[in-house]
Amino acid sequence: MSHPLGGIMDKGSGMQGQGLVEYAMIIVLIAVIVIVVLALIGPAIGNMFSNVIANI
Repeated sequence: MSHPLGGIMDKGSGMQGQGLVEYAMIIVLIAVIVIVVLALIGPAIGNMFSNVIANI
């Protein structure tokens, strides 16, 4: 039986879409890690800059 869309979609398009989703998930994971690290270390960095400015 033929595909409902005929020749519009090729066989590899599903794998390509899956690859794009995997890359997107990796990027989201990295973004979440960066946000968590900045949330934890951010105040310490802010205090360090405040001390530098106060000593100038």
